[in-house]
Amino acid sequence: MNTLRTAMLLAFMTALFMGVGYLIGGQGGMLIALVIAAGTNLFSWWNSGDMVLRMHHAREVDAQSAPEYYGIVRDLAKNANLPMPRVFILNSDQPNAFATGRNPENAAVAASVGLLNRLSYEEVAAVMAHELAHVQHRDTLTMTITATLAGAISMLGNFAFFFGGRRDSNNPLGFVGVLVAMIVAPLAAMLVQMAISRTREYEADRRGAEICGKPMALASALRKIENYARGIPNMDAEQNPATAHMFIINPLSGEKMDNLFSTHPDTANRIAALEKMAAYEPQASTEPVKPVKATRTTRSVPNIKWGRGDS
Repeated sequence: MNTLRTAMLLAFMTALFMGVGYLIGGQGGMLIALVIAAGTNLFSWWNSGDMVLRMHHAREVDAQSAPEYYGIVRDLAKNANLPMPRVFILNSDQPNAFATGRNPENAAVAASVGLLNRLSYEEVAAVMAHELAHVQHRDTLTMTITATLAGAISMLGNFAFFFGGRRDSNNPLGFVGVLVAMIVAPLAAMLVQMAISRTREYEADRRGAEICGKPMALASALRKIENYARGIPNMDAEQNPATAHMFIINPLSGEKMDNLFSTHPDTANRIAALEKMAAYEPQASTEPVKPVKATRTTRSVPNIKWGRGDS
């Protein structure tokens, strides 16, 4: 259902773009806006992995420098039949994580120091399974397409503001059509973009629970991360708010509802969906992650302690 909902939202946004483009500048104006927006977002998509990791001062680790954390990701990737992604640690005390990269072959996952210290082993595994689900679903590509269409619609709205749109008989709505293109269409595109983001989070929760085999561990992790995120700032995220949608929980502020302008679903709704999944699908469709042997050495995670989770 989440995949179908995403497809329908993308189809709606495409139709919205075509309609607005015709009202504003005919086929020529529509194509110009699409080409410019596509070029900008294609560059961002191709370089998104390294750009986002640099923004958040992420540090790459391997099996020698962080054996437990790296081992979790390695086993989960194997369960999901994914190539091994690059693994990073974020120097933030706020528990959180994200995935990036243009495709599974060029993916990276990142978890914060706070996540590794404050969550249990199973909860960390569940969070990283969620991030690998984003990789498997190619959500970076989906959101890039969405951003391209939303950007093109906004660009057409700017054209309408500066040039007044087409004033010939081919524009059946006349000045009203121009106003729609300037105000209503960009707002609608933004709302659809947010809705797609929320849909992809629900789907990553579902698939992540399958990959790790423990829906309730992910539910517990989401609850803890949201509680901590309300009181522990993530300064890199605050300085780069455009990347907030990538995190498993909004790093900027806790959301109280699935409002139209939220990039993340309400955490309570996500937990309820996972509880329902655990009740009706006790056997995950994928082999649960096999825990790696905990070394508990000072080199397990660089410069931090490995957390056993909060009671």
